[in-house]
Amino acid sequence: MAAASEDRGEHPPSGRIPATTSFDQQAERYLIRIEGGPPSKYSAWSPDLPGCVATGATVAAVEQDMRVAIALHLEGLATDFETAPEPSGPGVYVSRDPRAAA
Repeated sequence: MAAASEDRGEHPPSGRIPATTSFDQQAERYLIRIEGGPPSKYSAWSPDLPGCVATGATVAAVEQDMRVAIALHLEGLATDFETAPEPSGPGVYVSRDPRAAA
């Protein structure tokens, strides 16, 4: 009797294939609003995820930190078996608020 061939990982496992992407990829679908600016830091939030916020010294830094925060937020929702809100769309809205230096 011949032994069965070993699974070399060439084919996906049987069963349901996950319909969702990674949390990092999902985070890209959520709108980010960025406010503030020099002389203070920028702050970011998403209208779709209340309480999910980030701050940063530059627009690029706060956007990157906010994407990480969104991914962690989505992972936390999944861990708690909660449904993530539908994203209102990808993108970044920056509202510059120049303030006079004190």
